[in-house]
Amino acid sequence: MEKGWDVFDVEPKFLSPAKGHVLISEPFLRDINFARTVVFLVEHGKDGSVGIILNRLSSLHVNDVVREFRYLGDIPLYSGGPVSTDTLFYLHVLPGVEGSLPMGDGVYLNGDFAAIKRYVLQGNPLDGKIRFFIGCSGWDSGQLQQEIDEHVWLISRIGRAQVMDASGDDLWKMALAGLGQGYARWARFPEDPSLN
Repeated sequence: MEKGWDVFDVEPKFLSPAKGHVLISEPFLRDINFARTVVFLVEHGKDGSVGIILNRLSSLHVNDVVREFRYLGDIPLYSGGPVSTDTLFYLHVLPGVEGSLPMGDGVYLNGDFAAIKRYVLQGNPLDGKIRFFIGCSGWDSGQLQQEIDEHVWLISRIGRAQVMDASGDDLWKMALAGLGQGYARWARFPEDPSLN
């Protein structure tokens, strides 16, 4: 087939996985946990990788899992992945929170939860400041690289504003479009091609 006619014939992007990068799933991934997701890598090394899905809204709210928040307005809770689903994770841009792990570009992971609770209970803004996730995503040593080699994931960077954007509905499409015109075509491909 002549180059340019195949909608999925694009120049691959060669960016290595690293903390603070994102994994963007290919459009035909059928894994129920990862179909059309953007995963923010919070750890990557020889022992394995850990990430948080940014664009999968949970049916729960933070108010359902943090007793002190039960009388506040609904706070969105995202499904960070199928691992440690009994654990609350949070990404934030509050540099003074003790024990926070810097992820780059002013984004931090976790830290002193008492400080986070105080911030929330004082009525401070959450949009663009803190996002909460239940569970995370994990890969054993070499597993993520194998999936990358099999073209399950594209690796990219997105800005702090995109990481912290709690709407997240179009994040997968936006992240693909940010890789160039060829990938923008991927973003427009229907989830179920038989309905096209």
